[in-house]
Amino acid sequence: MGLEDEDTGWNVKMFETTAQHKGKIEGSLQEEQEQRQRRAEELARQVMQLARDSIVVHMRFLDVALSRVKTEIRPGLGGAAADGDMLYYDAFWLLGKYQEETGYPIRLYLHVLFHHVFYHSFAYGEKEEELWDLAADAAVENVVLEMGLPMGGLDTDAEAGNKLHYLKEDAGMLTAERIYRYLKNNPVSQAEKEQWRRLFCRDMHDRWRKQENMEITQEQWKKISERIKADVKSFSRDKNTSESLEKNLAEATKDRYDYGELLRHFTVMGESMQVNDDEFDYIYYTYGLSEYKDMPLVEPLEYKDEKKVKEFVIAVDTSASCRGETVREFIRKTYSILKGTEHFFRKINVHIIQCDSDVRSDTKISCQEDFEAFMKNGKLKGFGSTDFRPVFDYVDKLLAEGEFENLKGLIYFTDGYGIYPPKMPDYDTIFVFLDDNAERPEVPAWAIPVVLSEDDIEGIRCETT
Repeated sequence: MGLEDEDTGWNVKMFETTAQHKGKIEGSLQEEQEQRQRRAEELARQVMQLARDSIVVHMRFLDVALSRVKTEIRPGLGGAAADGDMLYYDAFWLLGKYQEETGYPIRLYLHVLFHHVFYHSFAYGEKEEELWDLAADAAVENVVLEMGLPMGGLDTDAEAGNKLHYLKEDAGMLTAERIYRYLKNNPVSQAEKEQWRRLFCRDMHDRWRKQENMEITQEQWKKISERIKADVKSFSRDKNTSESLEKNLAEATKDRYDYGELLRHFTVMGESMQVNDDEFDYIYYTYGLSEYKDMPLVEPLEYKDEKKVKEFVIAVDTSASCRGETVREFIRKTYSILKGTEHFFRKINVHIIQCDSDVRSDTKISCQEDFEAFMKNGKLKGFGSTDFRPVFDYVDKLLAEGEFENLKGLIYFTDGYGIYPPKMPDYDTIFVFLDDNAERPEVPAWAIPVVLSEDDIEGIRCETT
């Protein structure tokens, strides 16, 4: 073997030795990294278990919700995220947060739980995502801060509390829905949005978009929220609780109504001048046209019995607690639904009655022009106390005088604080309440109660003519 061959062999041997040494180092580093990851994950699980135990001890009413939400470590996530079933988090990120503020894991857990029990993820597709993110985060953080818990505190709480205090003055009760409405009507700068995220954001909401993958449905969460709502009342007897928690639970668990569907209670049978497709036989019609030179064997019926609205009453409570713009919007939306071509006669008899403790005005609407004139020029009258009985007495008087041929029903828009009639009227009645309130007098069994918030009224779908 020559010198050159010896050098080549030596180089190959050195390369193999170096590669083996490098492989051992890389293997050692990988093993060390895996051990570090396992150790971090184990510590993170212990931290989350401590957070969970602390919540159960101090807030027993959340035990069922806690049992339904599982946690899962996602390496590289760089934060936390949740859907309707799982809370995902990065172990190293969580431990870093825990090292900075020991209350952070508890705060994260509570933040995610309240998102679930308030159904925030299920409204994601119906809202502007960025604004809904901000509103939902602010709502749950407000609940946690109001509860004044001895754990889960953060360094930014004072600043966050101050921000929420002024927000409540502007937006009212801080539910996600109200905060979202405020943000829609009062756009904030990008810098202010970043401030909101710094103060209120705890988890990423991107997984809220994939609702079809959630094992726990909104209906199941509603049952959990109903139980929490009941337990909170017992919990509040001996401990301070959050008014916002109760308001958010009430908003989440209230029944949602298809208001347009309910208005079908006000339909009556009438004769409509149009082809009756249900009773007309097109086979004989077309056969006659082809065999007898444009002479049909049968003629189409020129009328059709349909359920259409002809006569109804809209009673509007103009007491001081019912705001004028909301009242006008409710009247406009109600009329817009009922005047759709599939539900309305050309000739109508609608009475819009304004009332508080007495009937203040009665505007008769017989055509679209009458309604437009009322909305443009009509003024709301009253603003005293509320008594429902005068309206029913007045409608009974109109019936006795022959003003209505077939009155199907009355829609009464009110705050609910009034005196109900002692007996059931001869027509259907819907009481539409602006926001729910447990202190409101109980509705008689013969009436149909409906709770609509200002957001619900704004979101009512109008049918077009």
